[in-house]
Amino acid sequence: MGFSPDSFYIKTLGLTNTDDAEIWEYATTNDFVIVSKDSDFHQRSLLYGHPPKFIYLRVGNCSTSKIVQVLQDEIDIISQFGDREAESILVLS
Repeated sequence: MGFSPDSFYIKTLGLTNTDDAEIWEYATTNDFVIVSKDSDFHQRSLLYGHPPKFIYLRVGNCSTSKIVQVLQDEIDIISQFGDREAESILVLS
């Protein structure tokens, strides 16, 4: 189960065990937003800006269903973030 019909897990895109730089490029090319708990993507976003935009999940060790719940709870903030051209990082906890 994904967050929305337009969301994809890395593994469903065939990008499991793929270098972060390749995932970053794939997201840029396909106009995706990266959602991750990985601080490497956070650092990459600070260094390069966007595209792609990055949603940094600071939720610690938790289940996928908890992550989906956090995203659903913040859907209005996420939507506003997507519409703002100047913003490249959104931190959710």
